[in-house]
Amino acid sequence: MATAAVGAFFDPAWAEAPYPNRPIKLVVAFAPGGGSDFIARLVAVRLGEKLGQPVIVENRPGAGGNLGATTALKSPADGYTLFLAAASYTVNPALYKLTFDPIKDITPIAQLARGPFIIAVNPEVPAKNLKDLVALAKKEPNKLSYASAGTGSIVHIATEYFLDVTGAQMMHVPYKGTAPALTDTISGQTQVVFGTVASTLPFAKADKLRALAVTTPNRLAALPDVPTTAEAGFPNYSVTNWHGIIGPKGIPQDIVAKLNKAINESIHGAEMTKGMSSDGLTPAGGTPAEFGKLLADETARWQALVTKRDIKVE
Repeated sequence: MATAAVGAFFDPAWAEAPYPNRPIKLVVAFAPGGGSDFIARLVAVRLGEKLGQPVIVENRPGAGGNLGATTALKSPADGYTLFLAAASYTVNPALYKLTFDPIKDITPIAQLARGPFIIAVNPEVPAKNLKDLVALAKKEPNKLSYASAGTGSIVHIATEYFLDVTGAQMMHVPYKGTAPALTDTISGQTQVVFGTVASTLPFAKADKLRALAVTTPNRLAALPDVPTTAEAGFPNYSVTNWHGIIGPKGIPQDIVAKLNKAINESIHGAEMTKGMSSDGLTPAGGTPAEFGKLLADETARWQALVTKRDIKVE
Protein backbone atom coordinates (compact mmCIF):
# COMPACT_ATOMS: atom_id res chain seq x y z
CA MET A 1 0.00 0.00 0.00
CA ALA A 2 2.86 2.34 0.83
CA THR A 3 4.48 1.62 -2.53
CA ALA A 4 1.21 2.27 -4.32
CA ALA A 5 0.75 5.53 -2.46
CA VAL A 6 4.25 6.71 -3.39
CA GLY A 7 3.65 5.70 -7.01
CA ALA A 8 0.40 7.65 -7.09
CA PHE A 9 2.08 10.69 -5.56
CA PHE A 10 4.71 10.79 -8.31
CA ASP A 11 2.31 10.00 -11.15
CA PRO A 12 3.17 12.50 -13.97
CA ALA A 13 -0.50 13.24 -14.39
CA TRP A 14 -0.51 14.62 -10.86
CA ALA A 15 2.93 16.21 -11.01
CA GLU A 16 2.42 18.27 -14.17
CA ALA A 17 0.62 21.56 -13.57
CA PRO A 18 -1.95 22.79 -16.12
CA TYR A 19 -0.77 24.94 -19.04
CA PRO A 20 0.75 27.45 -18.72
CA ASN A 21 3.01 26.82 -15.75
CA ARG A 22 5.98 28.93 -16.90
CA PRO A 23 6.61 32.06 -19.01
CA ILE A 24 5.59 32.11 -22.68
CA LYS A 25 7.87 33.53 -25.37
CA LEU A 26 6.40 35.59 -28.20
CA VAL A 27 8.92 35.94 -31.04
CA VAL A 28 8.79 39.08 -33.21
CA ALA A 29 10.63 38.99 -36.52
CA PHE A 30 11.45 42.70 -36.51
CA ALA A 31 13.50 45.11 -34.42
CA PRO A 32 12.13 46.88 -31.34
CA GLY A 33 10.18 50.07 -31.97
CA GLY A 34 8.33 49.07 -35.14
CA GLY A 35 4.66 48.30 -35.68
CA SER A 36 4.97 44.57 -35.05
CA ASP A 37 6.95 45.14 -31.87
CA PHE A 38 4.36 47.68 -30.72
CA ILE A 39 1.39 45.35 -31.10
CA ALA A 40 3.31 42.42 -29.61
CA ARG A 41 4.17 44.31 -26.44
CA LEU A 42 0.70 45.80 -26.17
CA VAL A 43 -0.94 42.38 -26.34
CA ALA A 44 1.72 40.55 -24.30
CA VAL A 45 0.91 42.46 -21.12
CA ARG A 46 -2.81 41.77 -21.25
CA LEU A 47 -2.36 38.19 -22.43
CA GLY A 48 0.02 37.49 -19.57
CA GLU A 49 -2.60 38.72 -17.12
CA LYS A 50 -5.22 36.43 -18.63
CA LEU A 51 -2.98 33.36 -18.63
CA GLY A 52 -1.37 33.96 -15.25
CA GLN A 53 2.16 33.74 -16.67
CA PRO A 54 4.44 36.40 -18.19
CA VAL A 55 4.46 36.67 -21.99
CA ILE A 56 7.98 37.75 -22.95
CA VAL A 57 8.56 39.44 -26.30
CA GLU A 58 11.76 38.34 -28.03
CA ASN A 59 12.91 40.29 -31.10
CA ARG A 60 14.62 38.20 -33.80
CA PRO A 61 15.03 40.50 -36.82
CA GLY A 62 16.71 39.45 -40.04
CA ALA A 63 16.19 37.91 -43.48
CA GLY A 64 13.00 39.85 -44.16
CA GLY A 65 11.30 38.37 -41.11
CA ASN A 66 12.27 34.78 -41.89
CA LEU A 67 14.85 34.43 -39.11
CA GLY A 68 12.29 35.00 -36.39
CA ALA A 69 9.72 32.80 -38.08
CA THR A 70 12.15 29.92 -38.48
CA THR A 71 13.29 30.21 -34.85
CA ALA A 72 9.76 30.15 -33.48
CA LEU A 73 8.20 27.59 -35.79
CA LYS A 74 10.96 25.03 -35.29
CA SER A 75 10.52 25.19 -31.51
CA PRO A 76 8.70 22.48 -29.51
CA ALA A 77 4.94 22.48 -30.09
CA ASP A 78 4.11 22.95 -26.43
CA GLY A 79 2.55 26.41 -26.50
CA TYR A 80 5.51 28.09 -24.82
CA THR A 81 7.02 29.57 -27.99
CA LEU A 82 4.68 31.58 -30.21
CA PHE A 83 5.23 33.81 -33.23
CA LEU A 84 3.77 37.19 -34.09
CA ALA A 85 2.90 36.92 -37.78
CA ALA A 86 2.53 40.20 -39.68
CA ALA A 87 1.12 40.72 -43.18
CA SER A 88 4.62 40.26 -44.60
CA TYR A 89 4.57 36.64 -43.38
CA THR A 90 2.29 35.74 -46.29
CA VAL A 91 4.49 37.58 -48.81
CA ASN A 92 7.77 35.89 -47.91
CA PRO A 93 6.96 32.41 -49.27
CA ALA A 94 6.77 33.90 -52.77
CA LEU A 95 10.12 35.67 -52.45
CA TYR A 96 12.36 33.50 -50.29
CA LYS A 97 13.30 29.84 -50.08
CA LEU A 98 11.94 28.85 -46.68
CA THR A 99 12.94 25.87 -44.56
CA PHE A 100 9.34 25.35 -43.44
CA ASP A 101 5.89 25.33 -45.04
CA PRO A 102 4.20 28.59 -43.95
CA ILE A 103 0.75 26.98 -43.90
CA LYS A 104 1.27 23.26 -43.20
CA ASP A 105 3.99 23.63 -40.56
CA ILE A 106 2.11 25.97 -38.24
CA THR A 107 -0.71 26.09 -35.73
CA PRO A 108 -2.92 29.16 -36.28
CA ILE A 109 -4.09 30.60 -32.98
CA ALA A 110 -5.79 33.99 -33.49
CA GLN A 111 -5.70 37.21 -35.46
CA LEU A 112 -4.88 40.17 -33.24
CA ALA A 113 -5.51 43.33 -35.23
CA ARG A 114 -6.20 44.81 -38.64
CA GLY A 115 -5.83 48.22 -40.24
CA PRO A 116 -5.27 50.06 -43.52
CA PHE A 117 -2.36 51.50 -45.41
CA ILE A 118 -2.60 55.17 -46.37
CA ILE A 119 -2.06 56.01 -50.04
CA ALA A 120 -0.37 59.40 -49.95
CA VAL A 121 1.43 61.72 -52.35
CA ASN A 122 3.77 64.66 -52.14
CA PRO A 123 1.61 67.84 -52.08
CA GLU A 124 3.20 69.02 -55.34
CA VAL A 125 1.76 66.04 -57.24
CA PRO A 126 -1.24 67.35 -59.27
CA ALA A 127 -3.59 64.65 -58.01
CA LYS A 128 -6.44 65.64 -55.74
CA ASN A 129 -7.87 62.12 -55.59
CA LEU A 130 -6.99 58.53 -56.41
CA LYS A 131 -8.49 58.63 -59.92
CA ASP A 132 -6.28 61.65 -60.70
CA LEU A 133 -3.22 59.73 -59.54
CA VAL A 134 -4.03 56.71 -61.70
CA ALA A 135 -4.71 58.96 -64.69
CA LEU A 136 -1.32 60.66 -64.24
CA ALA A 137 0.48 57.33 -63.94
CA LYS A 138 -1.18 56.09 -67.13
CA LYS A 139 -0.63 59.27 -69.11
CA GLU A 140 3.10 59.33 -68.41
CA PRO A 141 4.17 55.78 -67.46
CA ASN A 142 6.96 55.59 -64.86
CA LYS A 143 7.31 59.36 -64.55
CA LEU A 144 5.93 59.11 -61.03
CA SER A 145 7.97 57.10 -58.54
CA TYR A 146 6.80 55.39 -55.39
CA ALA A 147 8.86 54.72 -52.27
CA SER A 148 8.79 51.53 -50.24
CA ALA A 149 10.50 50.18 -47.13
CA GLY A 150 12.42 47.76 -49.34
CA THR A 151 11.96 45.25 -52.13
CA GLY A 152 9.61 42.54 -50.96
CA SER A 153 8.22 44.58 -48.06
CA ILE A 154 4.47 44.51 -47.61
CA VAL A 155 4.15 48.13 -48.77
CA HIS A 156 6.08 47.30 -51.94
CA ILE A 157 3.76 44.37 -52.64
CA ALA A 158 0.64 46.39 -51.76
CA THR A 159 1.69 49.09 -54.22
CA GLU A 160 2.49 46.61 -56.98
CA TYR A 161 -0.92 45.06 -56.42
CA PHE A 162 -2.53 48.47 -56.89
CA LEU A 163 -0.61 49.03 -60.13
CA ASP A 164 -1.66 45.60 -61.33
CA VAL A 165 -5.33 46.22 -60.56
CA THR A 166 -5.43 49.71 -62.10
CA GLY A 167 -3.03 49.29 -65.00
CA ALA A 168 -1.02 52.31 -63.87
CA GLN A 169 2.78 52.40 -64.12
CA MET A 170 5.09 53.95 -61.53
CA MET A 171 8.79 53.45 -60.84
CA HIS A 172 9.71 51.63 -57.64
CA VAL A 173 12.35 53.21 -55.39
CA PRO A 174 13.17 50.86 -52.49
CA TYR A 175 14.65 52.16 -49.23
CA LYS A 176 16.08 50.49 -46.17
CA GLY A 177 13.11 51.17 -43.96
CA THR A 178 10.00 53.28 -43.66
CA ALA A 179 11.59 56.48 -42.34
CA PRO A 180 13.80 57.25 -45.38
CA ALA A 181 10.95 56.31 -47.74
CA LEU A 182 8.69 58.86 -46.09
CA THR A 183 11.45 61.48 -45.88
CA ASP A 184 12.08 61.37 -49.61
CA THR A 185 8.37 61.40 -50.46
CA ILE A 186 7.91 64.48 -48.29
CA SER A 187 10.89 66.18 -49.96
CA GLY A 188 9.68 65.27 -53.44
CA GLN A 189 12.49 62.87 -54.38
CA THR A 190 9.71 60.31 -54.76
CA GLN A 191 6.06 61.18 -55.24
CA VAL A 192 3.91 58.35 -53.86
CA VAL A 193 3.92 56.12 -50.81
CA PHE A 194 1.64 53.44 -49.40
CA GLY A 195 2.41 53.95 -45.72
CA THR A 196 1.33 52.42 -42.45
CA VAL A 197 -0.99 54.56 -40.39
CA ALA A 198 1.48 54.96 -37.52
CA SER A 199 4.24 56.29 -39.77
CA THR A 200 2.18 58.26 -42.31
CA LEU A 201 -0.70 59.78 -40.38
CA PRO A 202 1.29 62.56 -38.63
CA PHE A 203 2.61 63.85 -41.98
CA ALA A 204 -0.83 63.67 -43.57
CA LYS A 205 -2.31 65.69 -40.71
CA ALA A 206 0.52 68.23 -40.99
CA ASP A 207 -0.14 68.59 -44.75
CA LYS A 208 3.36 67.35 -45.57
CA LEU A 209 1.70 64.52 -47.47
CA ARG A 210 -1.70 64.43 -49.17
CA ALA A 211 -3.70 61.36 -48.19
CA LEU A 212 -5.80 60.14 -51.12
CA ALA A 213 -7.31 56.92 -49.77
CA VAL A 214 -7.05 54.11 -47.25
CA THR A 215 -6.74 50.54 -48.45
CA THR A 216 -9.40 48.81 -46.34
CA PRO A 217 -13.21 48.66 -46.71
CA ASN A 218 -13.68 51.02 -43.75
CA ARG A 219 -12.47 54.59 -43.36
CA LEU A 220 -9.87 55.52 -40.79
CA ALA A 221 -11.34 57.36 -37.80
CA ALA A 222 -8.30 59.65 -37.62
CA LEU A 223 -8.82 60.69 -41.26
CA PRO A 224 -12.62 60.70 -41.60
CA ASP A 225 -12.64 62.71 -44.84
CA VAL A 226 -10.25 60.36 -46.66
CA PRO A 227 -12.17 57.74 -48.70
CA THR A 228 -11.52 54.05 -48.97
CA THR A 229 -10.09 52.74 -52.24
CA ALA A 230 -13.55 51.38 -53.07
CA GLU A 231 -15.15 54.76 -52.45
CA ALA A 232 -12.40 56.39 -54.50
CA GLY A 233 -13.39 54.35 -57.54
CA PHE A 234 -11.38 51.13 -57.20
CA PRO A 235 -13.62 48.49 -55.59
CA ASN A 236 -11.38 45.62 -56.72
CA TYR A 237 -8.47 46.80 -54.60
CA SER A 238 -8.23 46.16 -50.87
CA VAL A 239 -5.21 45.37 -48.68
CA THR A 240 -5.16 44.99 -44.91
CA ASN A 241 -2.22 45.47 -42.59
CA TRP A 242 -2.76 42.72 -40.01
CA HIS A 243 -1.07 40.87 -37.16
CA GLY A 244 -1.79 37.56 -35.50
CA ILE A 245 -0.29 34.78 -33.42
CA ILE A 246 0.73 31.35 -34.68
CA GLY A 247 2.84 28.53 -33.27
CA PRO A 248 4.69 25.42 -34.42
CA LYS A 249 2.68 22.62 -35.98
CA GLY A 250 1.12 20.19 -33.49
CA ILE A 251 0.25 22.34 -30.47
CA PRO A 252 -2.43 20.36 -28.56
CA GLN A 253 -5.95 21.55 -29.23
CA ASP A 254 -6.72 22.23 -25.57
CA ILE A 255 -3.76 24.63 -25.42
CA VAL A 256 -4.80 26.27 -28.70
CA ALA A 257 -8.30 26.75 -27.34
CA LYS A 258 -6.99 28.27 -24.12
CA LEU A 259 -4.69 30.67 -26.00
CA ASN A 260 -7.41 31.65 -28.47
CA LYS A 261 -9.87 32.40 -25.67
CA ALA A 262 -7.29 34.46 -23.77
CA ILE A 263 -6.32 36.41 -26.89
CA ASN A 264 -9.91 37.21 -27.80
CA GLU A 265 -10.55 38.40 -24.25
CA SER A 266 -7.28 40.38 -24.18
CA ILE A 267 -7.72 42.41 -27.35
CA HIS A 268 -11.21 43.71 -26.70
CA GLY A 269 -12.06 46.49 -24.31
CA ALA A 270 -11.66 50.25 -24.24
CA GLU A 271 -8.01 50.30 -23.19
CA MET A 272 -6.79 47.90 -25.88
CA THR A 273 -8.92 49.55 -28.57
CA LYS A 274 -7.40 52.90 -27.64
CA GLY A 275 -3.88 51.48 -27.67
CA MET A 276 -4.32 49.88 -31.08
CA SER A 277 -5.99 52.95 -32.56
CA SER A 278 -2.81 54.95 -31.92
CA ASP A 279 -1.17 52.65 -34.48
CA GLY A 280 -4.14 52.76 -36.86
CA LEU A 281 -5.33 49.28 -35.89
CA THR A 282 -8.56 47.78 -34.62
CA PRO A 283 -8.97 44.51 -32.65
CA ALA A 284 -9.69 41.45 -34.80
CA GLY A 285 -9.98 38.15 -32.92
CA GLY A 286 -11.88 35.12 -34.20
CA THR A 287 -11.21 31.40 -34.33
CA PRO A 288 -8.00 29.59 -35.25
CA ALA A 289 -9.72 28.29 -38.40
CA GLU A 290 -10.64 31.81 -39.51
CA PHE A 291 -7.07 33.00 -39.04
CA GLY A 292 -5.75 29.93 -40.84
CA LYS A 293 -7.96 30.72 -43.82
CA LEU A 294 -6.68 34.32 -43.91
CA LEU A 295 -3.10 33.06 -43.94
CA ALA A 296 -3.78 30.61 -46.76
CA ASP A 297 -5.74 33.12 -48.85
CA GLU A 298 -3.15 35.88 -48.47
CA THR A 299 -0.26 33.54 -49.24
CA ALA A 300 -1.97 32.42 -52.46
CA ARG A 301 -2.80 36.00 -53.47
CA TRP A 302 0.75 37.28 -53.06
CA GLN A 303 2.27 34.25 -54.74
CA ALA A 304 0.13 34.92 -57.82
CA LEU A 305 1.07 38.61 -57.84
CA VAL A 306 4.81 38.01 -57.40
CA THR A 307 4.77 35.49 -60.22
CA LYS A 308 2.72 37.70 -62.54
CA ARG A 309 4.85 40.80 -62.01
CA ASP A 310 8.13 38.89 -61.77
CA ILE A 311 9.09 40.46 -58.43
CA LYS A 312 12.42 39.29 -57.04
CA VAL A 313 14.46 40.06 -53.94
CA GLU A 314 18.03 40.89 -54.91
